[in-house]
Amino acid sequence: MAQVIILSTHNQGKVRELRALLEGLPVEVWGLEGFDIPPVVEDGETFLENALKKARTVALATGFTALADDSGLEVEALSWAPGVYSARYAGPSATDADRNAKLLEALAGVPFERRRARFRCVAVVYHPSFRWFAVEGVCEGYIAEAPKGEYGFGYDPIFYLPEFGKTMAELPPEVKNKISHRARAMEKVRQILPGFLGLGQG
Repeated sequence: MAQVIILSTHNQGKVRELRALLEGLPVEVWGLEGFDIPPVVEDGETFLENALKKARTVALATGFTALADDSGLEVEALSWAPGVYSARYAGPSATDADRNAKLLEALAGVPFERRRARFRCVAVVYHPSFRWFAVEGVCEGYIAEAPKGEYGFGYDPIFYLPEFGKTMAELPPEVKNKISHRARAMEKVRQILPGFLGLGQG
């Protein structure tokens, strides 16, 4: 039986993205469907604390190796906020559109050159034997004046990439999955995971 990696997220958009980014590895990638694991409270003060807590909780509850990431948007003009609070930036029941609107409101009147931002992702792979490793990926850009694009999720519609002249949400998934913060973190996971699990490269 192939080794199993469980993705420690209930976010289906993230599950789809991570599955695509891990494609080709000699592992089976499962979501949390079928497991009765309540969402982990993300109360850490760093991305690493949250990712480690999620991965450890799922690995020890299921007996399978778990992969979790915590990621967020850091905006220079807001002293690198919302950061670890990105998902809760506009309140616990806010939608992606609510969060984008609040961020744009906070940056009203700020000129483009001061709207520098970065997406940061910290991913943790945790084995039930308590072994684990962490990696980080970063994607640099700017905050746009208004949302644009139909792809992606979260802050993608307002994250502008000068090299493409587009927001992240205007990029098709196959392009985003090469340059995003999560893609860069998962590329590092791909390099480390086979050795960590004692697998051949398939």
